[in-house]
Amino acid sequence: MSTPREIFLRALYRQPTPRPATGSATSVVTADLMDAVGVAFPEAHLRAQAMADLAAAGHTVLGFDNVMPLYSVWHESAALGCPVNWGDRTHMPDSRGGIYAIHDEIDIPADLLDRPSCRVALDAIALLAQRFAGEVAVVGKVFGPWTLGYHLFGVQEFLIHTLLDPDAVRRAIDTLKEVSVLFGRAQIEAGADALCYADHATRDLCSPEAYRTFLQDVHAEMVERLPCPLILHICGDTSDRIGYIRETGMACFHVDSKVPTRRARELAGDRLALMGGTSNIDVILHGSEEDVRRDVAEKIACGIDVIGPECAVPLDAPYRTMQWLTEAVHASA
Repeated sequence: MSTPREIFLRALYRQPTPRPATGSATSVVTADLMDAVGVAFPEAHLRAQAMADLAAAGHTVLGFDNVMPLYSVWHESAALGCPVNWGDRTHMPDSRGGIYAIHDEIDIPADLLDRPSCRVALDAIALLAQRFAGEVAVVGKVFGPWTLGYHLFGVQEFLIHTLLDPDAVRRAIDTLKEVSVLFGRAQIEAGADALCYADHATRDLCSPEAYRTFLQDVHAEMVERLPCPLILHICGDTSDRIGYIRETGMACFHVDSKVPTRRARELAGDRLALMGGTSNIDVILHGSEEDVRRDVAEKIACGIDVIGPECAVPLDAPYRTMQWLTEAVHASA
């Protein structure tokens, strides 16, 4: 009998599985899940044991085939110097960011991995790998240079220079991609079976031409340099760039519900696995049990490989809908 870990990892490579995999490469934490576990934000962003205990609920409570302990977008950026408000049980972390101008030299600290916001994630991954001992897939998460550019330079400063001084943006990307590699390799060494590689090159902030110009080769490079399956996560309607993503060699793409499921499968082709696509608003937050079953049936019919939420779930969603999702997938086998 296949373990959840085996099902999840085989699904990332579109290999045969006894049922579709379930899970997410982004946060599945809700306020009522925090209550059920007895661990809440911000503690779960800042203490390794709390982070691991809350992440474990992705399997022990929700029934997913993977766990993923990095709930926010700010761990690397905090270690790079961005002042972060780590939020509370009703708010995700946030930061004003913008600590550099585009032509400044970026300082990557020699002790980056030992700074608290990175160390907590590495320790939590190690705890999860020990706890689940190969039975459940442990997924880490790193952010790519496009997202880190937003954080360190500010969105406006970063994006305007893709037009005014693209060479400066390329230099920044070349520097920041090393953060992704450093943090990603450390997570793999700590016990991560796969990595969510999140880079917010979403349609309203990055044209398909900009993706191809600035990021496609970088994402292909990450596949070569990070020795585990990579799950690329980009929010929004990405139908205009899935064809480019398919060529990077990424194992899997975590797709937003703004891309119709059947269309996403057509664009991804036969090799690129797909995860997610279930609407956080219509299904996870507001859906009935029948809505969840109908959505799962559609995802299975269209060939989604890992069924789960499209992105970080709303904190005010009921975790019961994700249990229904798991139950529907298991009932389909």
